[in-house]
Amino acid sequence: MPPKLPAAQWRDMVGEPTIADAILDRIIHNSHRIALKGDSMRRKKAARPLTDVENSETNTN
Repeated sequence: MPPKLPAAQWRDMVGEPTIADAILDRIIHNSHRIALKGDSMRRKKAARPLTDVENSETNTN
């Protein structure tokens, strides 16, 4: 997954503040920004990786 760039840093990344503002205006128009903290719940709920034995059993079709 590519690293996330906070909206506050877009001007520096794009290099042209007016263009960065125009892009952001179109992307986040009528949206709500929510800053999340902590670990991903998906990672916590993700299934554990299969062992070599379990993996070989599933590939015997």
